[in-house]
Amino acid sequence: MSTTTTAKSVLEMAQKKGAQMVDVKFVDTFGIWQHFTLPISELTEEAFTEGLGFDGSSIRGWKSIEASDMLAMPDPSTAFIDPFCRVPTLSITCTVAETGTKEIYSRDPRGIAQRAEKYLQSTGIADAAYFGPEAEFFIFDSVQYDQKVNSAFYNVDSEEGIWNSGRGDTPNLGYKIRHKEGYFPVPPSDALQDIRTEMCLVMEQLGVQVERQHHEVATAGQAEIDIRFDTLVKTADNMMVYKYVLKNVAKKYGKTVTLMPKPLFGDNGSGMHTHMSLWKKGKPLFAGNEYAGLSQLALYYIGGVLKHARALCAICSPTTNSYKRLVPGYEAPVNLAYSSRNRSAGIRIPTYSENPKTKRIEYRPPDPSANPYLAFAAMMLAGLDGIINKIDPGEPLDKNIYELPPEELKQVPSVPGSLGEALDCLEKDHEFLLKGDVFTMDFLDMWIASKRKEHDALRLRPHPYEFFLYYDV
Repeated sequence: MSTTTTAKSVLEMAQKKGAQMVDVKFVDTFGIWQHFTLPISELTEEAFTEGLGFDGSSIRGWKSIEASDMLAMPDPSTAFIDPFCRVPTLSITCTVAETGTKEIYSRDPRGIAQRAEKYLQSTGIADAAYFGPEAEFFIFDSVQYDQKVNSAFYNVDSEEGIWNSGRGDTPNLGYKIRHKEGYFPVPPSDALQDIRTEMCLVMEQLGVQVERQHHEVATAGQAEIDIRFDTLVKTADNMMVYKYVLKNVAKKYGKTVTLMPKPLFGDNGSGMHTHMSLWKKGKPLFAGNEYAGLSQLALYYIGGVLKHARALCAICSPTTNSYKRLVPGYEAPVNLAYSSRNRSAGIRIPTYSENPKTKRIEYRPPDPSANPYLAFAAMMLAGLDGIINKIDPGEPLDKNIYELPPEELKQVPSVPGSLGEALDCLEKDHEFLLKGDVFTMDFLDMWIASKRKEHDALRLRPHPYEFFLYYDV
């Protein structure tokens, strides 16, 4: 629905569609939708301003039990009829607020993104930041995993997987996609065309504009669906709908979707290359006469993103699994340089069109395990810091970075090698995130502590491959 949607028009739409229930959704710290459901009669116009109460003490990283009352503030612009509910149900996304004051909760990711947009406007630099994420994901037929004190395993499977070429099932029709050859053969090798198309159509039905869909490079169900750019909060809202649709359409087909960045060894991982641009009074600010048709302002923005890129990884590549993808020597964008068209650089300047309105930068390290509200806000704050402090991004790197001699490659900074290292970088470099009270130290301390627990949880457990390497020492 449009951003001019009102509470009254939402209620009228719900009545027209015969909605019997309302599903109240909000995003938790780590980017997962949470929800509770009410009879439609409980959603009044007053609820949009007064909020809907819930207990925040059970949400990871939020309230303690003695101060757990919170308010979900419905945003009319996010309303749609949920296509996956058997009973007609109105879905609506909320920002989370404190009871009493109705101030936006400082740890609410959507509230952080909203403060980021307000901060942008307060600088006078621009009045809108646009984001266009290119998220990749895997569609599997099954997944199994377990971790015990004396054992650990995982197993994923896909009808497309090259490892199934010798499977004894009848019939085995072949058409398996070889490693790194999934970009992009037609059916029957691509067995997931219809599923991806249905995902696109459902997204469009819910107001998320799709630009394209296709199989991705890896064997075994890797896919990409690109959605059209929009403003920061709106794009993050759309990414939550995106993930919801992927998982539920896949379930309808008896399949499962994961957005973890590296579920397969020895084949491509899933990234979320993110296109960014700033606009003011309807005019693009990144177009100019500098390198690759960029403006000086855009180069400063790049300078800020590159300066803070290692700290950004703690938010934009926020899982231990992210660093199985961000490995030097492979296709992942680990090199913190910028270049026109060059996909081996961390920042690429697309050159598909000469139209100034299409001028943007593409930041390639993020992956879809990130909370989009936090990731987009953090990226924008890094770029704004570059503009405000006129940070020179240095010279572009127009060579194939993967083929640079070792002495030249040493001069190119790279992303952290682990989540722990990324958190170290964030601890040292976070002042840019505090501008405009967008992020708070309370939030960052909580984030770092929570993510260190994840890092330590993996660090402390034996890995199955270690038995292969070391059992006979």
